[in-house]
Amino acid sequence: MGLQELRSRLAIIPQDPFLFSGSVRENLDPAEIYQDEALWEALEKCHMKLPVERLGGLDADVAEKGKHFSVGQRQLLCLARALLAEAKILCMDEATASVDQETDQLIQRTIKAAFSDKTVLTIAHRINTVLESNRVLVMDSGRVAEFAAPEILLQNPESIFSGLVRNSGL
Repeated sequence: MGLQELRSRLAIIPQDPFLFSGSVRENLDPAEIYQDEALWEALEKCHMKLPVERLGGLDADVAEKGKHFSVGQRQLLCLARALLAEAKILCMDEATASVDQETDQLIQRTIKAAFSDKTVLTIAHRINTVLESNRVLVMDSGRVAEFAAPEILLQNPESIFSGLVRNSGL
């Protein structure tokens, strides 16, 4: 598989949302591939249609590093970018670590709906972020400590994952 093909099948949402100076349109679709309708649809799925409309639409300036948006809104825009890419694999590296619980829930609902038939790799410290995953991989001192469905790990009160859930107050 070539690099271009690999990149077209992979989307990454990092911990720190990355937006650059330019318009909303340029941030969502830097290669100018998509029609306005697809951009608005992605924004709607990510609960960002209204904030973008209020800012002035697709051609509105996001300002340097996206300062016109909250951290959560910037992360939702990164999610919209991933939706547009229609990637087969979504990698989320602590994507909800810097957002409030409400935005975390919006991101999780959107991912569950839009990426239900895709592979989603989630790196997270918030336990609720991975509770509905098919499988959870627990690392301990750089090694795999546990790997199973969350419900299986939760059945064992001695498992590390069970302890993490108990200590999180869930």
